[in-house]
Amino acid sequence: MYQYHCLNAISKVGLEGFTGQYVQTDNLKDADAVLVRSAAMHDLELPDRLEAIARAGAGVNNIPLSKCADKGIVVFNTPGANANGVKEAVIAGLLLASRDIVGGINWVQSERQNDLIAKDAEKEKKQFAGNEISGKRLGIIGLGAIGVLVANAAARLGMEVYGYDPYISVDAAWNLSRDIRHIKEVEEIYRECDYITIHVPLMDSTRKMIDRAAIDKMKDGVVLLNYARDVLVDEEAVVDALRAGKIKRYVSDFPNPTTAGERGCIVTPHLGASTAESEDNCAMMAVKELIDYLEHGNIHHSVNYPDCDMGICDTVCRVAINHKNIKNMIGQFASVLGEADMNIAHMANQSKGEYAYSLFDLDTAIRPDIIERIKKIDGVLRVRVLK
Repeated sequence: MYQYHCLNAISKVGLEGFTGQYVQTDNLKDADAVLVRSAAMHDLELPDRLEAIARAGAGVNNIPLSKCADKGIVVFNTPGANANGVKEAVIAGLLLASRDIVGGINWVQSERQNDLIAKDAEKEKKQFAGNEISGKRLGIIGLGAIGVLVANAAARLGMEVYGYDPYISVDAAWNLSRDIRHIKEVEEIYRECDYITIHVPLMDSTRKMIDRAAIDKMKDGVVLLNYARDVLVDEEAVVDALRAGKIKRYVSDFPNPTTAGERGCIVTPHLGASTAESEDNCAMMAVKELIDYLEHGNIHHSVNYPDCDMGICDTVCRVAINHKNIKNMIGQFASVLGEADMNIAHMANQSKGEYAYSLFDLDTAIRPDIIERIKKIDGVLRVRVLK
C-alpha cells in the first residue's frame, strides 16, 4: 500500500487514476509520494520515506531539486499537459494586443448609463481600432510543446511564422508545420517580426534574455508576449520602451508592480494554464508518472534524475538504485550481486548531471543483508526492491 499527499488541490479526474493500492494521507510525514502545483516546498522538512514528487505543471521553481536529488527523491513535472491551454491564451493575447478590445470593453462599461451609447459608439470606436494579425510576422522563441502549438495555430490564422530553437527536439520538429520558418539566429526574429512570443524554460542562461540590447534590435512598434516566466524579460526595460514608443504592447501573464496598470501593458493573472482541461491533463499525467515509478521503478519526465524505463519486471524482483554519477558504481553493484551468487537478467543505467539511476532485474529474491551492502556503497542515495 502506498500513501500520497497533496500539497495543493489536485484535479479529482487525475486522482481517480490511482488504484486501490494507493490511499491519500493528510500528513506529509506519512507520504511515499507528493503531488503539488504551486505550494512552496523549499522550507518543508521532507520525510525519509518520501520517494517521489510530481508537479502537476511544467515549472518546478517551488521545489528544492538538489535537496530532493540528494535524498534520492525523484521529482517529476508534466511537460505538454497544459500546452493547449497556454496556446489558446497566447492566441488571445495576440488578438488583444493587435486590436484595443480591452479599451473598447472598458469604454462600453463606462457608458452603460448613456441612452445614446449605440450612436456614440459609432463615433468613439475609431480610437479602439487596430490591425489584423493575418499577414503579420510572428517570431516564436522556443519550440517546445507550447511553442509548436502556437506556431501551427498562428500559421493557420494567416501569420508568417518564424521559429527559433537551437535545441528543438525530434518530436517537436515532426509536429511543426512545414510553413514555419526555422530561424538559426534569434536576432533575425528581433529584426523582422511584428510580434514576438517567448516560450523557453527559466535557466541562468535565459534569465532576462529579452533585455535592453535585444529590444533595441526589434522593429519599432513591436508587440511582445510573455506567457513563460516574467523574469525571462527585463520588464523595466520593456516599460521604458513602451513609454518611448519602441514597443507597442507588452502582453504578460505574470502581474507584478512593474507592469500592472502600466500604459501599454496587458497583464492577466497567470491564466495561461488555468483551464479545467489543463488541470485534469496535468493531474492525470502526474499520477501516471508516480505509479510507474513507485511500482515499476521507471522514470519519465524527471527534472532531477535521468529518464530510465525497463517496462514491467518479468523476473523475481527488480532493484532500483538512486546514486551519485561517479565512476565504477555499476561495477560495485555487480560485484555485490555476483558475490551473493545472484544473476542479473536485465539492467539499465542512466545519468543526468551529478546524479544517476540504475535498475537490475534479478532471477532470485534479494536478501536484506545484500540490500544493506549496496546501501553502504559510497554515493548510493536510495535503494528500493520492487516485486
